[in-house]
Amino acid sequence: MVSGERLTHVDATGAARMVDVSGKDVTVRTATATGRVLVSPAVVALLRDGSVPKGDALGVARIAGIQAAKRTPDLVPLCHPIAIHGVEVDLVVEHDGVHLSATVRTADRTGVEMEALTCVAVAGLALVDMVKALDRGATITDVRVEHKSGGRSGEWRRSDQRSGGSSAGGSSS
Repeated sequence: MVSGERLTHVDATGAARMVDVSGKDVTVRTATATGRVLVSPAVVALLRDGSVPKGDALGVARIAGIQAAKRTPDLVPLCHPIAIHGVEVDLVVEHDGVHLSATVRTADRTGVEMEALTCVAVAGLALVDMVKALDRGATITDVRVEHKSGGRSGEWRRSDQRSGGSSAGGSSS
């Protein structure tokens, strides 16, 4: 936290509260999150061939991610229920696993960073569920926000992909 800022999800006594966003402007807001699911070379080969025994693992993960983005306020207690206007989920099979990317869009009073993160995390969980019989060591890793735009704080983009550093743009909204 930057010096002088206060936590917005706690009141003066330290009790959790839901932030009142009614005074904020409705703006177009976008957030992109990414993550990875690390799997064995055998699973990578099955994913590339589309021959995972349980079925279309990447398709199931994509749909699970979209559903999760829409249900984020049910899972994250202080998240506002907002209209989700678009969700894009990309899954790319790489040499050691699957790279997941989700971009979520809305026109509302608060951002969609949590929805993008939830999308990636649940897509990863669904993918692990689809391959767990083949690779009990499948691992979800590196789930993080890469970019957000809209709202009072404007645009933010992760500047250091390796260390998780942040860039100019202020706090999320």
